[in-house]
Amino acid sequence: MKNPVDNYWNLKLESVKQNLENNNFEVFIAQTAAAAKQIALTDIIPKLEIKSISWGGSMSFVATGLFHELKDHPDIKVLNTFDRTLSTEDMMELRRQSLLVDLFITGTNAVTEAGQLVNLDMVGNRVAAIMWGPKAVLLVIGRNKVCGDLEEAMIRIKNYAAPVNTMNLDKKTPCRKTGVCHDCNSPDRICNYWTITEKSFVKNRIKIILVNEDMGF
Repeated sequence: MKNPVDNYWNLKLESVKQNLENNNFEVFIAQTAAAAKQIALTDIIPKLEIKSISWGGSMSFVATGLFHELKDHPDIKVLNTFDRTLSTEDMMELRRQSLLVDLFITGTNAVTEAGQLVNLDMVGNRVAAIMWGPKAVLLVIGRNKVCGDLEEAMIRIKNYAAPVNTMNLDKKTPCRKTGVCHDCNSPDRICNYWTITEKSFVKNRIKIILVNEDMGF
């Protein structure tokens, strides 16, 4: 058999897709990050007829090229929460405003095989938007985020995703130096808000693109 790893993941992702759909998420499968971008631009965003858009921190979203495609869109009001020229106060206000956009795009720290989304957030704007506020949410999820169950998902986040993310963001936390979670009291701590999303309410409000590639942390 050619490409046995990709074939394995296609079977796995189809199963996860079915379980997510049973939990009222709308789900697409893409073989590559480029294909994920095309699905978003062709099959998802035009049907929403959005007038405003924003996003939360997600390397998977950026890796698709969607950020660069949308950040200067002439016909959509863009609340660019990735703008590092903003002051802390202005950034926090923009994040608050982004809870009322038509479409919010981000990723997830983990997704279980049973179709649950598991996230651990620093500020809370990303998980807040997934739960409530924006009319629609789009999540880009690489195959490396798939976990067997909630316990495995939380272990993955605490012992891999969080330490690696602190290194990427150059945060002053113990895990940045050791690679191990210390349940720290650092002002730079990024592990503050746990959320488990069992189902999408309203049905299909949360749209997911599962990607048959490793994406993000």
